[in-house]
Amino acid sequence: MADMQTTAVEKGQRLEVLDRRQIRMMVYAALMAALTAAGAWIAIPVGPVPIVLQNLFVYLAGLLLGSRWGLISVSVYLLAGACGLPVFAGGMGGIGRIVGPTGGYLLGFLPAVWIVGLASAQRPKLVFEIAAMMLATAVIYAAGTAWLHVLTGLSWPKTLAVGMLPFLPGDAVKIAAAAGIARTLRPVIDRAEGKK
Repeated sequence: MADMQTTAVEKGQRLEVLDRRQIRMMVYAALMAALTAAGAWIAIPVGPVPIVLQNLFVYLAGLLLGSRWGLISVSVYLLAGACGLPVFAGGMGGIGRIVGPTGGYLLGFLPAVWIVGLASAQRPKLVFEIAAMMLATAVIYAAGTAWLHVLTGLSWPKTLAVGMLPFLPGDAVKIAAAAGIARTLRPVIDRAEGKK
């Protein structure tokens, strides 16, 4: 009987730890969604696609939260914007932004965060994480430029000239920044999780 009581207490303690971890991850995901929204407010208009910091926070969501919670974070961000909250570039919101010229980039955040999250799952080396962010960036551009091309009818060279080329140097800086920030924040998150 005592063994059964001990086992029940241990199970209860494990559930309590699991509940705390789930709550902590929900808070982290909500925080990353809010930071992604804040990154959209920092915009430099250079044509139909502005320069923003959203993808920096998408990378960080994947690096720090992993694929599942990173995907939840980006989904919350996109759902908030689709519902009309002003979380997209230029303080805009609404479903029109998702089906508009920048919609492909926004939807490209979903597979991008998943890719980066998978790469961070095993705490890989920095080079592997940077390669994963570069691949995620390529996915965002593939989705974004394809949608921009279809929607605007621009030729492919013009689409790439306005929808990709001006952003490549900034994206390299964002990838480097995300890698550095993640390396700094991971020990803090790991301590909160009780990891060594």
